[in-house]
Amino acid sequence: MSAAPIGAKPPFTAVKWLICIISSIGFAFDIYALLLAQYVVPPALKELRGIQPGTPEFATWFGLLFYVPAIAGGVFGLLGGYLTDKLGRRRILTWSILLYAFSAFASGYSTSLPMLLVLRCTTFVGVCVEFVAAVAWLAELFDDHDQRERALGYTQAFSSFGGLLVAVVFGFCNEHAKSFPAVDIPKFLSFLGPIADSHAAWRYTLISGLIPAIPLILIRPFLPESPAWAAKKAAGTLRRPRLREIFAPQLRRTTLVTTIMFACSYGAAFGAIQQMPQIVKRFSEVQVKKQGKPPVEAARIDRAAAADYGKFQEIGGLIGRFLLAMLAIRIASRRSLMRIFQIPGLFLMPVIFWAFATQENRMLIHVGSLEVTWMHLGIFICGLCTVAQFSFWGNYLPYVYPVHLRGTGESFAANIGGRLIGTSFAAVTSSLAAAAWMPGGTPPVKTALAAAGIALFVYLIGSIACFWLPEPGSRDLSE
Repeated sequence: MSAAPIGAKPPFTAVKWLICIISSIGFAFDIYALLLAQYVVPPALKELRGIQPGTPEFATWFGLLFYVPAIAGGVFGLLGGYLTDKLGRRRILTWSILLYAFSAFASGYSTSLPMLLVLRCTTFVGVCVEFVAAVAWLAELFDDHDQRERALGYTQAFSSFGGLLVAVVFGFCNEHAKSFPAVDIPKFLSFLGPIADSHAAWRYTLISGLIPAIPLILIRPFLPESPAWAAKKAAGTLRRPRLREIFAPQLRRTTLVTTIMFACSYGAAFGAIQQMPQIVKRFSEVQVKKQGKPPVEAARIDRAAAADYGKFQEIGGLIGRFLLAMLAIRIASRRSLMRIFQIPGLFLMPVIFWAFATQENRMLIHVGSLEVTWMHLGIFICGLCTVAQFSFWGNYLPYVYPVHLRGTGESFAANIGGRLIGTSFAAVTSSLAAAAWMPGGTPPVKTALAAAGIALFVYLIGSIACFWLPEPGSRDLSE
């Protein structure tokens, strides 16, 4: 048998294709489980507690349902990163999938806000652990640098399919909920209390989070462990991960800068983009459709509009992720790669959200029955600039930490920076919008102005921090 030519790339085997497909489904479901909160929280607050948007109680619970799960995800996600380094990537992946699949399904049966809050916490924990384990596992399965970059970039791009899918599913559930089977508490769980609206669209949306997890549960336990981790474990050279090591002098700047920048990426998403379900209520085309409609029908129109804008945002994010995946092979400097998305976002995001608050929406083009407006174009651009940054971190972080700290280091940046600090900007925006001193008059306008300020703040901080982002020193992930 002849030897492979010198410099030839290793074959892209059927197992590698299967790994990429399963990883793509996993990343899609991660975002699906996280982003559905923007659609389900407002109607859930109304049904479970009778809380209306624009009130202080709404701001409090809205912030709690976004931020408390993020705290749980950040803390336990950090533990999951440690366990990923200690017990292996594949094992932690499997258990994290089981956790968030069960939690997503059970949350659709919530009979109270505390119950919904607890199940959203366990969903976040599963998602936060899964992301870190998946990135480390996927990166270490590919020896060739270009194959690794493509695998990381393109599989993460499918995260935006998850965001697009949740907008589509919520819109479908909102339209057809009355024809679905009723969601009722089984008799043996009657102590949890009754379900007020057994055909609520938000419940079906939450329950649907179980569906993409089924192939992951069945297939992932049979996939190979990371070769780099397994080799060190078998040889007895795998060092014990310690959290303090990521703050050692040689890694301290990497840990601090990536945590700050990860927080800013998520801050832009949760503090601005995820506020669109509240903002769309002021758009002229939405108000025209609601004229003369009863409150229930008007609320349905608001939800449908939020789903439509969510689709445009996720399409923008999907294009941004694929664009980053292509550029990651061609641009060696990681700072330069990040700035391709940071700099436009720094100038455009605040202007677009200011326009959401102050400008009249105008028709741009008709696509079938959908009326595409300038505001659709605006949220598309916001999604492109912001969501692409999430894929950047999956391509960057595996290169800056050694094998025994890869999960721990990634987890600190992603879960403490992104999930815990970054998602807290949802509560900040909600609180600012509820403040009496915030200009705008109506809750949607105040929310848009608050989101514009948050977008400017986090993009500015992220752009400044990028000057100190370390460039990876090696392409070898075996050490």
